Amino acid sequence: MRNTHPFFAVVLLLLPSVTRVASAQNITYPPTKSVEQTDTYFGVTVPDPYRWLEDETSEATAAWVEAQNKVTFDYLGKIPYRTKIQERLTKLANYPKYGAPFRVGENLLFFKNDGLQNQSVLYMQKIEDYERARFGSVSVLLDPNGFSANGTNTLSGLSFSKDGQFAAYGISQGGSDWREIHVKNVQTGQVLFDTLMWVKVSGLAWQGSGFYYSRYDEPEAGKERTTKNENHKVYYHKVGTQQEEDVLVFEDKDHPQRFHTASTTEDERFVLLNVSDRGSGKKGNALFYREGKALDSKWLPMIPEITDSQFSVITNVDNKFLIRTNQNAPNGRVFLWDPANPTDTSKDILPEQKEPLSSVGTAGGKLFATYIKDVSDRVYVYDLTGKREGEVKLPGLGSASGFSGKVDDKYIYFTFTSFNYPATVFQYHIKDKRVTQYYSPRIADFKPSDYEVKQVFYPSKDGTKIPMFIVHKRGIKMDGNNPTLLYGYGGFNITLNPSFSAFRIAWLEQGGVFAQANLRGGGEYGDKWHEEGIRLKKQNVFDDFISAAEYLIATKYTSSAKLAIQGGSNGGLLVGAVINQRPELFKAAIPQVGVMDMLRFQKFTIGWNWIPDYGTSDNEADFKNLYAYSPLHNIKAGVNYPATLITTADRDDRVVPAHSFKYAATLQAKHKGSHPTLIRVETQSGHGASNLTKSIEQTADIYTFLFYNLGVTPKFQEKK
Repeated sequence: MRNTHPFFAVVLLLLPSVTRVASAQNITYPPTKSVEQTDTYFGVTVPDPYRWLEDETSEATAAWVEAQNKVTFDYLGKIPYRTKIQERLTKLANYPKYGAPFRVGENLLFFKNDGLQNQSVLYMQKIEDYERARFGSVSVLLDPNGFSANGTNTLSGLSFSKDGQFAAYGISQGGSDWREIHVKNVQTGQVLFDTLMWVKVSGLAWQGSGFYYSRYDEPEAGKERTTKNENHKVYYHKVGTQQEEDVLVFEDKDHPQRFHTASTTEDERFVLLNVSDRGSGKKGNALFYREGKALDSKWLPMIPEITDSQFSVITNVDNKFLIRTNQNAPNGRVFLWDPANPTDTSKDILPEQKEPLSSVGTAGGKLFATYIKDVSDRVYVYDLTGKREGEVKLPGLGSASGFSGKVDDKYIYFTFTSFNYPATVFQYHIKDKRVTQYYSPRIADFKPSDYEVKQVFYPSKDGTKIPMFIVHKRGIKMDGNNPTLLYGYGGFNITLNPSFSAFRIAWLEQGGVFAQANLRGGGEYGDKWHEEGIRLKKQNVFDDFISAAEYLIATKYTSSAKLAIQGGSNGGLLVGAVINQRPELFKAAIPQVGVMDMLRFQKFTIGWNWIPDYGTSDNEADFKNLYAYSPLHNIKAGVNYPATLITTADRDDRVVPAHSFKYAATLQAKHKGSHPTLIRVETQSGHGASNLTKSIEQTADIYTFLFYNLGVTPKFQEKK
């Protein structure tokens, strides 16, 4: 891609600094101005010479980005097989992809991408027509490819009225977390004039002729992507009215950093209010409810206080509620809550198990509970009293999703995937407990049997056994010479599940090894696993990742000269931290949209929401810990760091690009050696690629950079 957005359309300013030259391809890095800026934390003075790059709207920052991108794309453009890699990725991505269908009224809806569409399209089909010819005679309900001329605006949020007449949906501009809400008449196809702005961290919860949603006040012009988000409010919008007429149903001015989100039960009898306060470091939430449609009725407490325990309502059983929680159950449980005895949270319907409870859904009057066993899903079916009725048999070890529906559904659809198993749609018949395959994609030049998937358990620095998946072509030599890409995340109770990527084939077919380490800090083994990798124990995550690299080298999969690492967001922080700690262990690194300034992350947009995982520099013990590993603050002068390609995007308002800007400037100033240290700034994208075209371009550049710096010349052969 090339940068044509006005954000970059300025003349490069001459900034007073030293221009550094790297010997690889004779790179001349753009000059970066250094300023006299320091902050003092508990008696420690910390310089921040590139603070000016936090102002992403300034001409100086735009000029710096323009210059950095020119260097990066000039570098990549000189690598002879870059175009071939992009062509190969495009071919691999070009196959029809279907999402699992779901029922709305008398229709079944499903997402489909013909192959190379930038956005998947939402189709609608009468149930009786679908049963005669699946994915047959259909009509388009929503085509996000028409949301913008360049296909970068995405569908972000979708909800249907109980009668199926209206659809409320969100549009994200270029990957921003801000959403603009619209309403469409499902029967006529007419888009109504309803337009709701400044929506973020929100559901679209229907009740009657309208829906509840959450928003912030309009930010200052030009500060939409950097202003700290505070005073989250819940409104009710009636279809066919202006946003100015919406009714404010909840706010809390005394706690400006709390999230407030509303949902409704399927029968729309109850409205539920979820309140969290992660900015204060608390991991849990409170719950409130009210019955009926009166917008001024009182919120009644279910879980009145915010602690470190999490609660979420699954469904109501008459006037009682099934609630999922980790209270006194690190692996999760489901209990029945009765308003007549509100302090009792002990009546378990699904008691805690040995394996973590990943998700719970309802359909056809049943509970579908997904448990994780060694990072692979198991799905069981229960009645609403907790009696187990069976297991949904999955094709193998992998990840399954989609186990929810309406109370009167006779069957539901779900998707299963694994590293060598493309996302496949299955139908589960609730009455006779039967699973049938409904749609399996066909990908050109790909045979699952050509690739081997194994799971290993390696010891971390403290002896803890860490699971890791390793994927490669069958028959590779274990001679330590295989180009290897190690991927990790390790945070926020998120599990890295087995999943398929068509793009990954382009890496594997060149003899590459892909390894995915399931680090502490994630949710692979419940809350205890998560807590072993947060705040003052965050170093465990880095140790786990370093130990994964050492295992791959010791077992002759690869060597330091052929090993690259990659991670995004919290995983970008991971990559930045470990190359500071062990620069000699890796040859190349891809930190993507990373949290790199651990002393100031809480000052931008919803960064304060990460305090329960990271801590905050406002606390002395946390500051010392953060300062010890912060990627920005631990780059040492004179070190030959791995070849590094930093990626970020101009519309990332979750992890603002200033993190990557300041990190890149510091790395270029202090790094000494032949390895390139480059930054690639995408336009019209946010925390992830905003469309398929940009995803292909970015992946092609990453693979090109990795192959080149690992000393691998890919060979391309057209397969029959």
